[in-house]
Amino acid sequence: MAITMSPSASESEILTIKQVADYLKVTERTIYRLAAAKKIPAFKVGGTWRFSRQEIDQWIKRQTNDDTSEDGSKGNE
Repeated sequence: MAITMSPSASESEILTIKQVADYLKVTERTIYRLAAAKKIPAFKVGGTWRFSRQEIDQWIKRQTNDDTSEDGSKGNE
């Protein structure tokens, strides 16, 4: 039985710690710490962390928005 992937398969792609670390250009340890602290969207499968690419992309957008609107004074110095 073959599994066919929809055109938006990359949106529902599941990533490992290594893949997320490469994607975000940080160490695997950093990703592990963020996941364990629930600061990045993640879930465990059989004791190993997994990440939805779509949720990571949304998280990145939220981080960007938070950085520019946190105290309203960014760029006004």
